[in-house]
Amino acid sequence: MANSQPSYFHLHLVSDSTGETLTTIAKAAAVQYAQIRPIEHVHPLVRNARQLKRVLQEIEQAPGIVLYTIVNLDLIAELELRCKELKIPCLAVLQPIMQVFESYLGAPQTPTVAGQHVLDADYFRRIDALNFTMAHDDGRLPDDLNEADIILLGISRTSKTPTSIYLAQRGYKTANVPLVPSLPFQEEIASNHKAFVVCLIASPDRIAEVRRNRALLLADRDLDDYVDRSRIAAEIAYTRKLCAKHGWPIIDVTRRSVEETAATIISLMHDREAGELAQGVEDIAAQSPDK
Repeated sequence: MANSQPSYFHLHLVSDSTGETLTTIAKAAAVQYAQIRPIEHVHPLVRNARQLKRVLQEIEQAPGIVLYTIVNLDLIAELELRCKELKIPCLAVLQPIMQVFESYLGAPQTPTVAGQHVLDADYFRRIDALNFTMAHDDGRLPDDLNEADIILLGISRTSKTPTSIYLAQRGYKTANVPLVPSLPFQEEIASNHKAFVVCLIASPDRIAEVRRNRALLLADRDLDDYVDRSRIAAEIAYTRKLCAKHGWPIIDVTRRSVEETAATIISLMHDREAGELAQGVEDIAAQSPDK
């Protein structure tokens, strides 16, 4: 009988920090093998021999692929030796990248545990952005938008809040405002401010499905209009008309993840900034006297 392909495999992620980097890299690789499910074993904050010993015991009990981000050379040697004895793959996922950096920069690396989580200005900028975003969720504090980097508009259930939070984690102060055709539009959103305004939409079927699940979750039996497809289509038409009036970009999130939506918003915002910079240079050149 021919060997059948396994339906799952064990994946050990060993880190001397939070393990976020490993988890992201592992997920990006594992999704390429949709027919085989990874069983993840995340081992964060492994910084001494005692902690590593517990990890090795778990690896022995459930052998599989081992990925790690550790800077302590003694721990690395022990981990790799035991994996070699167990005849399982063991990879330092950042090592190929560090080799490229070292070769190009002509300087050796200075290993730092959890260096990406250092409490620097960028860290506090992201915390400040997250605080701002949570305070301006779902249309709150509409008169306080001067500090916003991004304003998200959209009808109910177009992923405004999760997208806002993701953008905040990237350091962008984000306010999100629901669009309700039956209520007056908040004109201050269209006033003079520095924020990048973008509208989110989705297909009527997708929004109806999400709203229906939401209604069931809340056990609300009086939401027929809320999940009515024709009414949702009218709400989307209202969104498009409003965006056309003000020249705001629209992003259809029907088949986009939150990460993809956020990346598109950031790209569009950078394009606008580049365009404004180029226009400023042209204006200055036009005002300069001929030599």
